[in-house]
Amino acid sequence: MPTSFGLLSLLLRSKLRLVSFPMGKERQFVVNERGEKVAVVIGIEEYEKILEELEDLEAIREYDEAKASGETPIPLDEAIARIERNRK
Repeated sequence: MPTSFGLLSLLLRSKLRLVSFPMGKERQFVVNERGEKVAVVIGIEEYEKILEELEDLEAIREYDEAKASGETPIPLDEAIARIERNRK
């Protein structure tokens, strides 16, 4: 991820430009010479929130896969004990 300075340097060296569109929350887009959006610039708080939500969705997907596998679940303590035995 380029820093603000890195992004500015990239924009200056290319035919890309940064534009803002009013959409409730402040978002900026990087557009190419044809005016097509090629990247988005968002605040760090929004970025971190998106990452957290993606992690939650990944955990749900993994749970659904485990449930659908038909395997018999084992208690956490037993799973940890198995892992520790296998490490030795």
